[in-house]
Amino acid sequence: MRRRTGIVIGTCTALALIGAAGSVVSAGAGERPSEHRLSAARPSAVERAPDAVGRRAVPQVTPTTATPGVKPDISSSSSAPAPASAGARRLESTTARSAGRQRIGELLRVDRLLGNVGGPKREKFAYPGASYVKVHFDRLTMLPGDYVTVSNPERTESYRYDESDPDGRWAMSITGDTAVVEVHREINPLGLRDITGDLGIGIDRVARGDTRPAPARPGREESVCGTDTSSDAVCYESKDPVAYTKSKATARLLINGTELCTGWRVGPKNRMITNNHCLTTSAEAYDTEVWFNYQCAKCGGYDVFKPTKVWGDQVLATDKTYDYTLFTVDGFPSIEKFGYLTLDTVRPGKGQELYVPQHPSGEPAKIAGNKGEAAGNCEVDNPDYTGYAAHSDVSYFCDTAGGSSGSPVISRATNRVVALHHFGGCPNSGVRGDLLAGRLRTYL
Repeated sequence: MRRRTGIVIGTCTALALIGAAGSVVSAGAGERPSEHRLSAARPSAVERAPDAVGRRAVPQVTPTTATPGVKPDISSSSSAPAPASAGARRLESTTARSAGRQRIGELLRVDRLLGNVGGPKREKFAYPGASYVKVHFDRLTMLPGDYVTVSNPERTESYRYDESDPDGRWAMSITGDTAVVEVHREINPLGLRDITGDLGIGIDRVARGDTRPAPARPGREESVCGTDTSSDAVCYESKDPVAYTKSKATARLLINGTELCTGWRVGPKNRMITNNHCLTTSAEAYDTEVWFNYQCAKCGGYDVFKPTKVWGDQVLATDKTYDYTLFTVDGFPSIEKFGYLTLDTVRPGKGQELYVPQHPSGEPAKIAGNKGEAAGNCEVDNPDYTGYAAHSDVSYFCDTAGGSSGSPVISRATNRVVALHHFGGCPNSGVRGDLLAGRLRTYL
């Protein structure tokens, strides 16, 4: 296992602000600070060439169509063009058509060197109002026994890196507006380590998260169809316990430091699914944080549960036409407790009630669609809808937003996933679950 989960403490408002500065609270009295060792090397985008000496090559999975009994051919592509009707619509997480993901915060260039001869061994990166801070190491040069930690000031969230970790990699994000990077040296009685001039921890980039993502271009973000009837997931705990339990299998994806989508566990194995327009390769998965249990502790309250963060790992199958990517995570045992969802093998009928667990705009988990008459517009509008291909989608008017891409659309009749949400525009739509079940059967 290359990664272990960290403790995250954030905030949540009735408007679902994301971990705003000044509102970070402890989720449990008497809880001891913990440090989580991330022990094995994790390749970064700049270290993934097949001929990289001493590092394993990462397969670059191109969009493929999964066929039962046949593993995807990573050397071929099935990127069928979208029909004109689909091309006129928008991907749910886009802020620009070329991006395909909801943006949050900004990427800042910095130039810091810690732990070298005469240099500082500790540096604080503080950005008032940020929802998270995430540092990028361009250099991790340490002697055996040395290590570096990235933590919040209280050390209630902390991650550890050592000489086995490669240069050019992201650290796990720190929730809140301040990250503290500190170099720790082995006992150095003779001062020999201090004269080793090539040691040092280089930080070249910092991702700073907004309390809310920047708005998309006018007309591209509006997928709330009528009045927004979605609610914090925890609001369903007593009135709709099945929907609440199912929502726990849904995760917030933080991709490459500043981009957002939603994903979820599909089946009992180590399998996650999201949209192809969210991520397509193992290289992208490696730079994706997967946050489980990122939800409000009380309905309409300010506190959030402590998310369990793991890294994405290997992409197993991906397809542009049906807009899915199936991937694994590193640290799977830590997320098994959140349960999983199952794809429905039958296309839903018109008028069938739905609910959609999601992380709209990267916010703490929300659910669109209540029971009975309160469900309002969250039902199947057209079970034979055109997405990127004719007959590929199911349409509905359930409320979603940028960052909801990759969410499960669940039938109340079966509590199985009938669509993988990817389009907004009222009607909104998702790729049919029965089609995905057939294509992914051998992987699940």
